[in-house]
Parts: sequence; C-alpha cells; structure tokens
Amino acid sequence: MFRLFLAFFALVPALALAEPRLGDDGLHKQDWFHQSFLELNEDAAEAVAEGKFLLVLVEQAGCPYCRELHAVNFERPEIVEAMKTHYLTVQLDLWGSREITDIKGQPMEERAWAQANAVNFTPTTIIYGQNAQGELGELFRLPGYLKPFHYLSSLDYVATGEYQRQPFQRYLQDKFAEFKAKGIDPEVW
Repeated sequence: MFRLFLAFFALVPALALAEPRLGDDGLHKQDWFHQSFLELNEDAAEAVAEGKFLLVLVEQAGCPYCRELHAVNFERPEIVEAMKTHYLTVQLDLWGSREITDIKGQPMEERAWAQANAVNFTPTTIIYGQNAQGELGELFRLPGYLKPFHYLSSLDYVATGEYQRQPFQRYLQDKFAEFKAKGIDPEVW
C-alpha cells in the first residue's frame, strides 16, 4: 500500500478535473458504487463475507464538496482501487425519502437515518465493519470533504486495521515521518 502512496503523491501529475456524472436524484454517481437494496445490515454482512468494509457515503444534491469528492478524489486511480478492493460503497441522500434498513435492521427513510446517525455535513463517509467483539458497527467516520491524501490515508487506516491500534492523527504523523525520511513531500492541500 505504501508504494501506492508514493506513486500517487510523488510520481503522478495532477489530473484535470472531470465533470462528475449526475443521477436523476441530483447526486454524483460512480459506476463502481454497490447496487444496493438499501438494506445496510445485509450490505454490511455481504461486505464482511467478502473481506471488505461497508462504506456509506452520504451526499446531497447541489453540494459543492460532494462534487469535489467525485471530480477530484474519485478521479484518482489509487483511491478508486482502494475503494473497490476494500470497500462496498453505498450512497445515501441526506434529504432522501427512500426507505432503508439500518445496520440494526430497523426500517426508516434516508433522512431519518442521517439524523439518527448525526450526519451533519456532506459528504460524510461512514465505514462499518466488525468490531473487536465481532459485532457490526461504525468503525470510522469522515465528516465533510477531505483532500485526496487524507481521504486515501483514511481508507488505508481502516483497511490495514490501524484504526484498532492508534488514533488517526498519530497514523498520519507516522506516514508523514516515513515520507520525510524518503525525501518525499506529499501534496496534502
């Protein structure tokens, strides 16, 4: 995974911004998003069975930071590859009225789910998986937009299990120290 970071930040030039594809609901779409029946409990179980995590991406129509996530982050092959490899991604609408089933098996509308889960910013990325006791639950949350370096680092933080060993800020400090030792100055802003 470290080689991906090196290639991503040291060798790959900045990509031109692409115009993300909009769906009928006004949300930006990716072909690799999971085609879900919006039963998050079943999606999480499916992800775990595949050795992955469930990543719930909450967005809203007209959100400029959601557009940035799709136009910048999701145009980076390393981010898309990490997401396809380690995550099953389900997109929800912050204000949506579609019925979903939450992780605990309770039916509700998307907007009620967002409120119950204290989603206050878009985009918000919530990663679910099995905790140390083997129960399905939230493992990590990214409230708001993160630039590519931090977003990819977040994905790697969970995929490698580092979220169980150290706080995210410490993980980033270690990553910066590794880069500095190799003479690399990653583009973080």
